[in-house]
Amino acid sequence: MTTIRKRPWYKPSLTTQIMLGLVLGGFLGWTSPQWGIASYFLRDIFLNLIKSIIAPLIFSTIVVGIAGGGSLKKVGRMGAKALIYFEVVTTIALFIGLLVVNLIKPGVGVSLNASTSELGQIAQNHPKTFIETIVHVFPASIIDSMVRGDVLQIVAFSVLFAMAVSAMGKKGEPILRWCESLSQVMFKFTGYVMQFAPFGVGAAMAATIGHKGLGVLINLGMLVLSLYLALFLLVIGVMGPIAYFARVPVKKFLLAVREPFTIAFATTSSESALPKAMELMERIGVPKRIVSFVMPTGYSFNLDGTTLYLAMASVFVAQAAEATSGVHFGLDKQILMMLTLMITSKGVAAVPRASLVILLATLHSFGLPPEGVAVIFGVDELMDMGRTSVNVLGNCLATIVVARWEGEFDDKRAAAFGTPQEPKLELAAGDDALADAAAHHDQ
Repeated sequence: MTTIRKRPWYKPSLTTQIMLGLVLGGFLGWTSPQWGIASYFLRDIFLNLIKSIIAPLIFSTIVVGIAGGGSLKKVGRMGAKALIYFEVVTTIALFIGLLVVNLIKPGVGVSLNASTSELGQIAQNHPKTFIETIVHVFPASIIDSMVRGDVLQIVAFSVLFAMAVSAMGKKGEPILRWCESLSQVMFKFTGYVMQFAPFGVGAAMAATIGHKGLGVLINLGMLVLSLYLALFLLVIGVMGPIAYFARVPVKKFLLAVREPFTIAFATTSSESALPKAMELMERIGVPKRIVSFVMPTGYSFNLDGTTLYLAMASVFVAQAAEATSGVHFGLDKQILMMLTLMITSKGVAAVPRASLVILLATLHSFGLPPEGVAVIFGVDELMDMGRTSVNVLGNCLATIVVARWEGEFDDKRAAAFGTPQEPKLELAAGDDALADAAAHHDQ
């Protein structure tokens, strides 16, 4: 039987350790930039370990979720609902960014005389067209997709594979049992890797502050503050009402997402938070099949923070360019640019430096100076922290919304989340890995 062990005061919870790592890392980067930058290898180790989890975890959970009792009709209906939700929320995010950047006007008075040395590397990539995105979804080699960590291709292959396993009936049962065991093992493996998270997070923050310095905020501070204001409005003004109408247990939800949110903020990587976020959404009451499909798919189609950032950054460059070109970028052109972003931002899957690639392509399409990307590049990592963590928050919320929409959200498990009753419920459901995680994770 799994037992509840009371955590001693001298051994803080993982969430507390991550927060301490974040603070101490920032302090190290500020007081000793050289040591802060030198510690960056710890962040790389942590991210590499996380990336090794993603492919087997997504594959096994999707196969179990679909072939282990979920009907194909349910999968199609769930996918349609998820895509509708993604499109509505990301469109709202675009227009919130447009509203804030026009009210505050952070680009007015900013000089675009900047080094464009970074542009060559970014310009080598390009956002995918709609047709290219559709073709890209289906992998030629699943091994290659797993090596590259292409989440969208892994999801597509896993769904088709699960359908085949389901169609085989009894002959497919050994594969299903193997996937069930694999998913349990990967959740346990995630628990081990997460013990290293405080060091990885601390090193990421130390390197960021050590490399960029606090002074980088002076010239472009208004853009950074504007972005965080817009992200706050998105979370409170959009996600808040969605949570209310979807009857999301807000206190339990915030308790569940605080750890993946913090990891994503410090590492600027949505992937680093994915395994833990998937585990916690299951524990809070979202069925495995919904978590395993909605969350990885959302990493390509539900980037709320990124789409908001793209809206603000593109108009920011237009405002800064007006002083030198004298060309006013009116609301009509801005709306046209938002419509363009609604399409191109869906093609960011597997594109290195995706946000900057999309931004560069958008500026070129509308005749705006590419030097604007070089200017923004100086503070991009600081803004990346906010938009990435909001991406993770939005995807976690999406799983609960879709589960509620499907009538499958487990309120009993949500109420027990973080309490001594949670491991008992997980054991009763036959999920030993989640029961063990609940028993040993001090909420």
